[in-house]
Amino acid sequence: MVWFHKYIFLLGERLRNPSLRRYYRFLKESENWNREKLEKFQWERLKKILRYAYEHSPYYRRKWQEAGITPGDIQSPDDLKKIPIITKKELIRYNNEIHSDENFKRKFFSVTSGTTGESLSFWKDENADSWNRAAIFRGYAWYGVKPWEFNGYFWGFDFSFWKKIKTRIADWLVNRYRLFTYHEKEFKKFVHKIRKASYVEGYSSAIYQTAKLINERHLPKPEKIKMVKGTSEKIYPHYQDEVRKAFGRKMIGEYGAAESGLIAFECPEGNLHIRMEGVVVETENDEIIVTNLMMRSFPVIRYKLGDYVRLKPKDFRCACGMEHPVIEEITGRVGQNVYGKNEIYPSFYFYYVFKNLKRNTGLQLGYQVVQKEKGHLIFHIMQKLSGEQERWLRTEIEKLFGDDMTYEIIIKKDLISMGRNKKFKDFISYVK
Repeated sequence: MVWFHKYIFLLGERLRNPSLRRYYRFLKESENWNREKLEKFQWERLKKILRYAYEHSPYYRRKWQEAGITPGDIQSPDDLKKIPIITKKELIRYNNEIHSDENFKRKFFSVTSGTTGESLSFWKDENADSWNRAAIFRGYAWYGVKPWEFNGYFWGFDFSFWKKIKTRIADWLVNRYRLFTYHEKEFKKFVHKIRKASYVEGYSSAIYQTAKLINERHLPKPEKIKMVKGTSEKIYPHYQDEVRKAFGRKMIGEYGAAESGLIAFECPEGNLHIRMEGVVVETENDEIIVTNLMMRSFPVIRYKLGDYVRLKPKDFRCACGMEHPVIEEITGRVGQNVYGKNEIYPSFYFYYVFKNLKRNTGLQLGYQVVQKEKGHLIFHIMQKLSGEQERWLRTEIEKLFGDDMTYEIIIKKDLISMGRNKKFKDFISYVK
């Protein structure tokens, strides 16, 4: 049946994304380029997209004119900082103006998940969509995976019965089996189905939870897994032991967003390489700013994605041989505040609480923090703690928050959220 699914996949690709194979061949070539050649290509693409946005997007033309900027003022990559930053609120508010005035023969409607409370919809042209998919498939190739091979898909949907049937049929055509719920019957069927899968992908929290259930129930493990890819959420260090035990491999990361496209893909050496052929990544006060180099239907120029990240030093070179820049850490979401009695803290403080705990004591915990009132936090911890381990945790919490915060620690085994638009969050706030 492999030949059947390969034929169906390639036929569908030819009809939907006719540019994909050409872009894929190019990206397989460019992954071997040195940094100088990559930067030269990126600079040429950047100049083109800036000119295009100025000529075809009413919003960018007006915004840049108000700022006294034209594409001709951008004489080097460093000059990109002259261009005003755009946020998700602006992408939503000025949606029609941002869209290009070009009439594309083929484009696709895209809607973001809205996990920040703001859902964005836009049209993606075929070239941008094909380029993005080609970059993802290049990442698959690093693990010996062909996209038409049988795979397990961890993505929850609150579908009606008939929509679920239609989705099952579509999944069968692309040789994919999807986990919809964790109900006992569905889960056991899913685990049985993916025993022969080549790869699994989806919400990282859902993959982790499935791995835990496989291990706890001593269920037969998948035998041919070449890649376990977590996406859409952070991959926490405590996920990896369960995932390795269940699937025989660590979970690797893919980072991006619908509006920015794929930003980075993890190589077999464990480094998250920025696909600089298709995006420009900047940071400002540790916030990531992304420019998509291929999207013409809905240009995304100097976009604050809403994440805090840390990049590896420019002279870092990965053992895999690729010279694309590397994202060292994705530390958390921007704009989620933690309220003490007197002070306000960024939510990535929790990242450092648990990172320091691991570094100083070797203790690695799964956690979720909830705030229902100012000055008080509830730490939900997935593992049982000895008295000494709890003291270690309290020490790290108090180092960062001091007397400005009271807190309680609760042992709670299941923290996962699964369902459409219900990503796992390490911090949940009910404080207005």
